[in-house]
Amino acid sequence: MVNNTREAIQKTSSGRRKLVLGVGLLSILALFSRAIKVPGRQGRNGVDCAPGNKGETVKMLTQDGRLVEIDKALLASGGKKVSDEELKRWVKR
Repeated sequence: MVNNTREAIQKTSSGRRKLVLGVGLLSILALFSRAIKVPGRQGRNGVDCAPGNKGETVKMLTQDGRLVEIDKALLASGGKKVSDEELKRWVKR
């Protein structure tokens, strides 16, 4: 009976070891695939909004009255200026 439990424990632990080894190999493979630049593979076409990437920003007022900074690349061009009266009606209090 003692041998049966030891064998059962060894079988389950070897299965767990195989699982952990497989997950580890997949994660290493994923890291290497990100490090190697594959020809024909394009990067994302988007704006990098990482904290370290400081582009030209614009200060804007939100509808609830908070002042926020927005990257200029995210804004559509050709906007018109708002008059003071329109702004006073637009802000919620």
